[in-house]
Amino acid sequence: MAETWNKKEREKKKKQKRNEKAQKKQEQKENSNKAANPASMIAYVDEYGNLSDTPPDLRKRIIIKAEDIEISTPRYDPANDLPATRTGIISFFNHDKGFGFIKDLKTQESVFVHVNALSETVAENNKVSFEIEMGPRGSNAINVKLVK
Repeated sequence: MAETWNKKEREKKKKQKRNEKAQKKQEQKENSNKAANPASMIAYVDEYGNLSDTPPDLRKRIIIKAEDIEISTPRYDPANDLPATRTGIISFFNHDKGFGFIKDLKTQESVFVHVNALSETVAENNKVSFEIEMGPRGSNAINVKLVK
């Protein structure tokens, strides 16, 4: 049976690939002896977060105390705690739709108020006392009373 030219070419390519593979394998064996040194396998992180093979400059080191690191919720600070009852001014109120907004006098925060949370009828620029409750869309005023 006669071999065709294409078959010979395929055999040549296969043989060449086998030789290249064997050569790469031999090179990896030779280089593996060089990498046996543990110092050559260490990587360092510089001050910008990039990996490098040179150790960092110890003069640029910043010492951080473990007590200063806060991982979860911050510690309770009673100075930041606002009183349960706040005072504010009705900045907008629509009687037809039954809602409006109160501007807190201390934080200048605008708080939503619904007609169901009112104990008396209110008008714009009335001074009121209220409590805050977190709703699905943000803070809501509850127990709203006129301040005289």
